[in-house]
Formats: sequence, C-alpha cells, structure tokens
Amino acid sequence: MVELLPALWRGTVITIEVTCLSTVAALVLAIAAGLARLSPLRPLQWITALYVETFRGTSLLVQLFWLYFAFPLLLDIRVNAMTAAVLALGLNYGAYGSEIVRSSILAIPRGQTEASIALNMTPWMRMRRIIGPQALAMALPSFGNLQIELLKGTSLVSLITLAELTYQGMMLRSYDMSRTTLILILILLIYFGIAQLMTRIIRLLERRFVVGRS
Repeated sequence: MVELLPALWRGTVITIEVTCLSTVAALVLAIAAGLARLSPLRPLQWITALYVETFRGTSLLVQLFWLYFAFPLLLDIRVNAMTAAVLALGLNYGAYGSEIVRSSILAIPRGQTEASIALNMTPWMRMRRIIGPQALAMALPSFGNLQIELLKGTSLVSLITLAELTYQGMMLRSYDMSRTTLILILILLIYFGIAQLMTRIIRLLERRFVVGRS
C-alpha cells in the first residue's frame, strides 16, 4: 500500500489544483452571467442565455473533448490538458452557477430595492450594500453543492490525459490488477476527504455571513 501513495498524492495535488482554478473561473463566470441575465439590455440577455443553455444542455465530457481535441484543429492553436480542463469545468459549472446568482438576487424582497432607490443609492451601491450580501448568504449552500459536483467532475479530465487522481489510480491499476479493490478504495477515500474539507469551509462561511447579517 505504501508504494501506491506517492502516485496518488501527485494525482491528488493536480485534482486540487484543477478544482481551485476551475472554481475561481466558474465563480467569475457565474456572477458575470447571472448579473447579465438581469440586465435591461436585451442583446446581453440573449448572448448570456445562449451561453448558459449551451453549457447546461451539453455533456461536460463532450465539452472537454471539444476544447482539447477540436478547437486546436479549428483555430490552429495548442491547448494543454490543464487549460482545457479548467476552461471546460469553469464554463460548465459557471453556467449552472449563473442561475444560482440570478435566483438569489431575484429572491431579495422588492421593497428593499425600492427603499435603496429612495435613499438615492446608485445601482453599484445597492448591489454592494443591500442586495449583494443577502444574495451571497442565500447562494452559499447552493454554491457549496455545486463545488462538490465540480470536484467530482474533475475525474473526467483523466480522459484528456491530465494525470489527476483518477488517472493515477487507473495507471496503478493497469500495472497491478490484483490491487484494483485497494486502489479504488483509496481513490474513493481521497475524494471523500477533499469533499468533506470543502463542505466544512462552506459551512464556516455560511456561519460567518449569518453572524454578519444578524
């Protein structure tokens, strides 16, 4: 068992790296697309809706293959596996996250927006001081669930040769089939441990925002 750990550790580090980078990309896209869906500008709404529905309505695996295999051929550029993985995961989960952002903002009582307008607040001030903090507190549990899904989605990037945890596990399995059960148990436990750590961080953030709001 001890000799399996170095390879699994290398894969775990890459999995965490992909998860963190993809989370940042997804969060930025989710906020931008969520706000754009609420924009009064119709063209911006249509473009954002096209992005959201395209990435929610197609397979993440197909998106990975397109970014890693098809786009380099179409655009005559080279995309490494890490870049393709982060882009695909960020774009896919950013599309789902945009709906969380949009629904959280729409859940804020209309009276609070009207009161902030009566106080002569600019749209930026309304979002920063009134709407944003409340929407973020409501969105955190859903974003926590989405991040867990993103973590599990990183296992697909092994199919574009990125040597993350699942890839390393399958390589170890190919060298020694007799340890298949042990390898798969270790992979499961590592994913579970990372997911539990992420869950605790999200819960800490939730409690912090509840205390701040109260």
